[in-house]
Amino acid sequence: MDWKILAYSVGFYVCHVVVSSLHRRGYYTAAVYEHQVILNPDPSVPLSRQSALQHMKKNLDIYEEQVALAAKKGAQLIVFPEDGIHGFNFTRQSIEPYLEWIPDPKSIKWSPCANPGRFPNTEVLQQLSCMAKTNRIYLVANMPDWQECLPRDPYCPPDGRYQFNTDVVFSDDGTIVARYHKQNLYFEAAFDTPVDPEYVFFDTPFAGLFGVFTCFDILFYEPAVTLIEKFKLKQIVYPTAWMNQLPLLSAIQMQRSFASAFGLNLLAANIHQTDLDMTGSGIYTPSLSVYHHDMDSHNGKLLVATIPIIPDSSNDALVDNWHLISSRTLNMAKTNNLQFCSSESEACSGHSPNQVPFVKPFHALMMYDNYTFTPLLAEEGNVAVCDGSFCCHLSYERSPPSHELYALGAFNGLHVVHGTYYLEVCALVKCPGSDWHSCGGGTVHASSALSFHLWGNFTTRFIFPQILASEMQLDIPDKMGWEKENFFMTKNNMSAGLITAALYGRVYEKS
Repeated sequence: MDWKILAYSVGFYVCHVVVSSLHRRGYYTAAVYEHQVILNPDPSVPLSRQSALQHMKKNLDIYEEQVALAAKKGAQLIVFPEDGIHGFNFTRQSIEPYLEWIPDPKSIKWSPCANPGRFPNTEVLQQLSCMAKTNRIYLVANMPDWQECLPRDPYCPPDGRYQFNTDVVFSDDGTIVARYHKQNLYFEAAFDTPVDPEYVFFDTPFAGLFGVFTCFDILFYEPAVTLIEKFKLKQIVYPTAWMNQLPLLSAIQMQRSFASAFGLNLLAANIHQTDLDMTGSGIYTPSLSVYHHDMDSHNGKLLVATIPIIPDSSNDALVDNWHLISSRTLNMAKTNNLQFCSSESEACSGHSPNQVPFVKPFHALMMYDNYTFTPLLAEEGNVAVCDGSFCCHLSYERSPPSHELYALGAFNGLHVVHGTYYLEVCALVKCPGSDWHSCGGGTVHASSALSFHLWGNFTTRFIFPQILASEMQLDIPDKMGWEKENFFMTKNNMSAGLITAALYGRVYEKS
């Protein structure tokens, strides 16, 4: 639905249209396509190569239409989603007819469109290459490939080949310029994990270097953070097939927070498969976005935007440098004198209208993790909650309706369901039900707008700020950064009801 397609502010958007039309240096036009993939109805059953090609061609023909449309809109680069050509839920055996051998572009320069007979069984590569060449556009696609391995290789699978979930990048003349094998697989029995993480990036004449990684990689240090910190990349192409999970891990939440945390441009293309809760794509700069989240339609969506180039940086990219502000800005108006009772022994008898009575923290599952929560009982106040030595604090003001339940949650521990990774999280969430133990469940509707200042004593510097409003609208903090040992974010005067405001910390060295 059109009203769910959320974009730049009018002034920013008009500015970029003008810049694009004048072809000024410092900007480029990018496209991402959220694809409603045509699936193999029985992916566990092996097909012939010809049948697999017929299946993939149905998706490739849609790609061809979208590449042409993006090029007409001025796009210089287009990103397609993970699994968009072949689908998912294959076995190691049933994926075999879908595999093509993709050469390493660092050692072999090849345009499949210009020289289709050089390597056999590369029909998909040829069609993708010709799309890029015909439309004079850089193209990023995801497909399965195979690489031979020798029996003396201790990691070589018994069938003598590696099978990889692979991103392939074509230049605007159809040449393969990058190949990336996904490192962090997510229940993908058909594929192998590379023995060593691959750090893949490619150069463009219009915007410089772009890094490449895929879907679940975004939650791990390798290769995503290394690309940014070691290789100083500020622009990422990101094919994904992401299943949304509220209140903390919808696709657009993670994409937006990653771009904000690292101060980079992220071009994210997701699958559109609403029966699997898969939607959410966008073109993100550090502060502004064009994005798409739509659970109602069954159509793909092309997003095109002109955005500023962020130069490759030799400086640390994380928010602790580029968002650091003075402690004088920390306190929100009207909350300086509020009091919160942290134990039953304190004298919180309610004599002051600003005092909040003690409420014992409670536990509830959120994202399969056991969070400690404390409720928000007043229209304004200060609350705090701890999980061990990790503590989260909140100063807030909220608008009616007062019947909506909100709670502040803290989690410090190892997440072990659908992936293993260590987290430190402070999360202010709307509770979907009518009792406190519904807190942690997902909802997309909220009416209470909040102004807040949220902070915690994080031990990690890798903190991803996220603000999600009613009907899957994204917002960004007014301010965020470090103040002594605490990381904070502040938001005033939200225009829509709050679903989630979270500081999502990843402690990479513990997982």
